[in-house]
Amino acid sequence: MNIYIFPNLDKQNCREYTRQTCKILKNENAQVYMDKKYRGDFGDIEHIIFPDEPQCASSCDVMIAIGGDGTILKCAGIAMEWGKPILGINCGRLGFMASLEHDQLHMLSQLCSGNYSVSRRMMLNIRVISADKETDRCALNDVVISKTQDCKIADFEVSKSGQMISSLRADGVIFSTATGSTAYSMSAGGPIIEPQMECIEFTQICPHSLFARSMILFPDLPIQVKCHCSSGKALVNIDGNLFGEVSQNDKVLIGRSEKYIEIIDITGGSFFNSVNEKLMQPLKDIPEGIIK
Repeated sequence: MNIYIFPNLDKQNCREYTRQTCKILKNENAQVYMDKKYRGDFGDIEHIIFPDEPQCASSCDVMIAIGGDGTILKCAGIAMEWGKPILGINCGRLGFMASLEHDQLHMLSQLCSGNYSVSRRMMLNIRVISADKETDRCALNDVVISKTQDCKIADFEVSKSGQMISSLRADGVIFSTATGSTAYSMSAGGPIIEPQMECIEFTQICPHSLFARSMILFPDLPIQVKCHCSSGKALVNIDGNLFGEVSQNDKVLIGRSEKYIEIIDITGGSFFNSVNEKLMQPLKDIPEGIIK
């Protein structure tokens, strides 16, 4: 098996976990690829090949992202283009998309033996239409359209097939996949959705309303969003990265992408384990006597 390792060395202990991963994969007779920019960090490990990123992606059977969910999101863009499945190893805090924690690295033997399942995840296609151009991007988690820092008032119009879904005043709007439901949308009050579901979750950010609720929308017909900001511009962020600005005459269309991402699950039930163990952990960690 050929494996492309995608580490995030900004994460604490990532170097150590990457070295452990490489050692285990060597014992399983797997060929490890890593981008040439990591040669200075791991060049002393003899069985790693260090070509450029396109060759790593084209040569591998599986990609392993070592970091947190942000690392998996970065890796997902490459995996999507080359049609490769991703295994996430978490050395961050939450890591909802990761199949393995750093203390479960011994289970990598199951990856090499084929003893795992694959979860197929829907992605979003985002098209920004302005007067002079159209631009398309894909997202695994979400697209967020929000007011700029110097904007005092922002009004959003959300429609589908010519019918108005919502006309609202808010700091912004979030459109997420089921995979992205545990990210920004959840923090803004949206529900958690089982990640294999194919839908678009619409959640408002700080709406000026007493009756704002998230909505779950069918993904096949594109959702159109227009924003009227007092500053004249709104921000578009895709999977946590700034995509650009849109004016009140621009349109953002959001729908199901033709592309999918495959996430490898070795332990079984990784998503529900993460929800139970990680979302509830802050409550479990509160010392006795604080909550009465």
